[in-house]
Parts: sequence; structure tokens; C-alpha cells
Amino acid sequence: MSTVTEITSDSDFHSHISSLPPTTTVAISFHTPWAAPCEQMRTILSTLASSYPPQTPPTVSFLSLNAEDLPDISESYDVTAVPFLVLQRDGKMIETVSGSDASKVRDAVERHAGKGGNLGKLGLPPALEATPRQEDANGAVSKDLSGYAPGPNDPRTAPEMSSKAGETEELNKRLEELVKAAPVMLFMKGTPSTPQCGFSRQLVALLREKGVRYGFFNILADDEVRQGMKVWADWPTFPQLWVGGELVGGLDIVKEELESDPEFFKDYSVGKGKGGMAAPEDQATPATASA
Repeated sequence: MSTVTEITSDSDFHSHISSLPPTTTVAISFHTPWAAPCEQMRTILSTLASSYPPQTPPTVSFLSLNAEDLPDISESYDVTAVPFLVLQRDGKMIETVSGSDASKVRDAVERHAGKGGNLGKLGLPPALEATPRQEDANGAVSKDLSGYAPGPNDPRTAPEMSSKAGETEELNKRLEELVKAAPVMLFMKGTPSTPQCGFSRQLVALLREKGVRYGFFNILADDEVRQGMKVWADWPTFPQLWVGGELVGGLDIVKEELESDPEFFKDYSVGKGKGGMAAPEDQATPATASA
């Protein structure tokens, strides 16, 4: 049976693609470790791949790669959200599927690669609701702790809880100040000159293209802010763009806003292609809300 090949470098990707004949359908799955639906997509692709017997030359080749680790490849396929599946043949993109709907993925693959064999007793898993993981302030996945509730004879823990509440209140106050440090604030991985993920790089390029002056915060430099923002803003991923102290969203949401309203950044633009970082006094630093 066929398997899914994990691609870990640009050279591996280009080498694999160039080794395939022009008749082979290539299914390229883009994922990230923080998006829960990507695990569902991994199961779907593995199940589908197992239904295709190995052939020479192959009818279909299944590839999987981390969209953030390989930003150049992600950008070349215009990946703005994950999971994202690209089907291509002879170097040409023939179809894309966004999300982890098993029936849509299977239909797309079979439409271009033909039907595989028996999917086994379990078949394909049902579609997964794209519900973000719930994390606490330290980044740990939440668990059901009801069994650990204190009994009537256990020591009182109110002082500790009050202290924790005070810390949370202080962090939330800081986050509220951070999102208003500049009229347009970008919370990103890395800095505008050295983005550390493909999505952050694309959003920086988009703001520059639209002539937007913006402040930024490198969430990789302050884990307290990184984890706190996920809960306080109820938005589990980065980059995040804030305008006027209000959350717009990530790269895909910003693109949707511009599609529906090309003048979305009009009040913050200094001229097409002239955008970039705001003045130093409008920048946010890990140490303080502004510098």
C-alpha cells in the first residue's frame, strides 16, 4: 500500500516532485502542529494512501509538510489557513481543498487519481469540527480535573486562588495596553525584518503593499503574552492583527476583509508600497507595553 511522505526541507520537496512522471497526481497536505484539524487530515490522508497499491510509475503520491517550517513552499501555493490540500499534476495545480472534510478530500483525490482499493473496516473518519485546543496560561492542554476537587476537610486554598486571579488581571491589563500600542498592531512570530513563520511573513508583505504603518510585538520573545493572548482574545493562533484596539484576525481573515472592502486600511495607509513599521514610540516590546 502507498504511504504519506513527510517533507522536511525545500530540497526534499523539489527533489521528490522532479522525480515523478507528469502523469502522477500529487496530493500535497499543508499542516501546522497547533491546528487540531490537521491531525484529522493526517488520518484521512493515511487511510486514503493505504487504498492505493504501489505502482511504477505511481498513480498518486501523497506528501505532507509543515506550512510554517517551509514558508517559501507555502507561499508559492498561497496557503493562508490549515489544513490545506493541493492536488497537482505535471507542475500544475488542478484543485485545492481547505479544511478536513473527509468526503471532500476523498472526492477530490479520486476525481484526479482514480479510485483506490478497499479502505478497510473503519473507512474514512467523519469530518472534524475545527474547534481550537483549549490551553491554560502556561500553554498546557486543559483536562477534566473535577476528580481533584477539594473535599470538605481539605485545607482552604482561597489565598492561592486570589493571587492567581490578581496575576491574570494584571496580565489582561497589559494585553489591553499592548493591542492599543499603535493604531494597527501586529502580533507575529519574529519581527518584520525576520519573520519566523510563513503566515507572519505574508501578513507583513500585505501590510507593506497596502502602505500601512503598524506596530508589532514578537510573541516568541514573551511566552506570557503569547499564551495570554490566546485566552484573552479567544483566538488560538498567530499572527494576529489588531486595528483600533479591536481584533481583526489572522492572515486569512485579513485577506477576506480586503476582498469585501478594498479600502479596509484606508485610514491607516501612507501610500501604496510605503507601509512598514511605525515610529519607535509606537512599537511594543516584551519588557513593556511600549518603548
